[in-house]
Amino acid sequence: MGETFDGDRESEGARFMERFAMIMSESGYPRMAARVFAALLVSGEGRRTAAELGDQLGVGAPAISGAVKYLLRVGMITRERDPGQRRDHYRVDQAAWFKATSSSDEVFRRFEEGARDGVAVFGTGTPAGERLDEVQRFFAFLRGEVPKLMRRWQEQNAALKDGRSAEVAPTQPDDAERGQRGGDGGQGQ
Repeated sequence: MGETFDGDRESEGARFMERFAMIMSESGYPRMAARVFAALLVSGEGRRTAAELGDQLGVGAPAISGAVKYLLRVGMITRERDPGQRRDHYRVDQAAWFKATSSSDEVFRRFEEGARDGVAVFGTGTPAGERLDEVQRFFAFLRGEVPKLMRRWQEQNAALKDGRSAEVAPTQPDDAERGQRGGDGGQGQ
């Protein structure tokens, strides 16, 4: 199988890898690309050749090729080749999640502008216009907050790598924040 798990850990590791791939797949990533990414993520050496990935996942070269092309295109993995070697190795780009999240501003901007155009068409006095106005405000909010979150992540990650203590930001609003938003977590009624 090419993995470095021992005995029961091999089976446990394979199950984890497939669960993680399923999370990615359910989040919109193509299934085979998610499986390849998960295999690279849990690999002991942190990298694999296409042949090793095919053996590990029990699939043919065309499936691996398509998945690798997709993952390279979206910046989730990198390709490297050792000097004097003919085979490419693929590795998870450690900054992939950061890059993907940081690049979302363009998507957020397009939704914000599109919703703003809809508000102009329907007006805020209509149900459609009210919904579109909330969409526009939501994506404007994200465009302002995501860069701040990304800076906080960089600071926290750097502190952890340097061996310093770093305060982990809460992932859920506290009771006071929920109360300020009417108890619905900021979602529409």
